[in-house]
Amino acid sequence: MTTLDPTIRPSTSSTGAAIVGSGTGAGPGPDVMAADTLKRNKLLTSDRVEIGRISEIMLDVRSGRIAYAVLASGGFLGMGERLFAIPWNALTLDTDEKCFRLDVTAERIKNAPAFDKDHWPAMADEQWGSSLHQYYDREPYWLTTQDVAGNRPPEH
Repeated sequence: MTTLDPTIRPSTSSTGAAIVGSGTGAGPGPDVMAADTLKRNKLLTSDRVEIGRISEIMLDVRSGRIAYAVLASGGFLGMGERLFAIPWNALTLDTDEKCFRLDVTAERIKNAPAFDKDHWPAMADEQWGSSLHQYYDREPYWLTTQDVAGNRPPEH
């Protein structure tokens, strides 16, 4: 079975989302995908609770990395909806279920730092970002390097 077992932590990447599932479909993916195709995907917790859907994918424009996925949870027609920034490297894309998985419980998400659509945090603030990454037990994306096809970033 390719879905995540809540007792087993999936293999993760320090710089990106992990991917599980039986493979690819027609067209691009799952390694390279249009951000728009990932929006509105549901997010399931380790205790298999659907807690909302991805509403935005936030890019760090200077580094060219995906920084966060924004989870929209609760509310009705966008009213009273709570938003949660989730570090991209805390997510696992499940290609079989066509959803994202997060290795925390629904209760932990309920108590996570949240904001509303009119009061977004300063996502480029390293203090805010460090605190958020710590909450999800992930290294901040700006501190990690990526080794792609054996090529390391140039040393300065």
